[in-house]
Amino acid sequence: MNTILVVEDDSDIRELERYTLTSNGYAVLEAEHGKQALQVLGTQTVDLIILDIMMPVMDGLSFIKTLRFSLNDTTPIIVVSAKGDESDIITALELGADDYLTKPFSMNVLSSKIRAVLRRFEQVQTPSVVHHAGLVMDQTRHLCMVDNQEVELTATEFALLYLLAGNAEQVFTRNQMITRIKGSDYPVTDRSIDVQVATIRRKLGTYGSRIKTVWGIGYSYKEN
Repeated sequence: MNTILVVEDDSDIRELERYTLTSNGYAVLEAEHGKQALQVLGTQTVDLIILDIMMPVMDGLSFIKTLRFSLNDTTPIIVVSAKGDESDIITALELGADDYLTKPFSMNVLSSKIRAVLRRFEQVQTPSVVHHAGLVMDQTRHLCMVDNQEVELTATEFALLYLLAGNAEQVFTRNQMITRIKGSDYPVTDRSIDVQVATIRRKLGTYGSRIKTVWGIGYSYKEN
């Protein structure tokens, strides 16, 4: 059973979301603002967060910044907000939200988005140790080895290579990579991905050629 954290200061909307989610078989945790949500996450494991933007104490955008950049937490987030301007949506997505729904909205649409985001997120999960021929990556020790020689990677470079090598043959768009990889020192642009990939290829030596450019789409790691 997936656990969903609902972060919403309006008690009526929060109750409606809670009822819909429990009716669909999800376990539900609740918070009235971002600070309370961080406290919940400090003691509970959740699979997805439903997040309002305009809240007291800590608003939704501040919560996303803290979660993504300070805590490096990749828990998927669906924003539900009355702020529906294009600029508001782009800001939330670039900070690290996985989807955006403008109020008022249908509970059926929310349920559909939850299923889609959970499915997409689960597809890119990787094992703690990735091993392809002479390349070995150990996430728990933040260790990358090539032919038994350690390769020093920054946190962002390690996360990017770990995503690609842990899902070999799968093609990732630059936006997908940005969503999963960015950390506190990571600029959110397509060009940044290209620069990071070029650096990783150089550090991997002959193994760098296994990171393939899929023109017009993104990148993929090939085992051979």
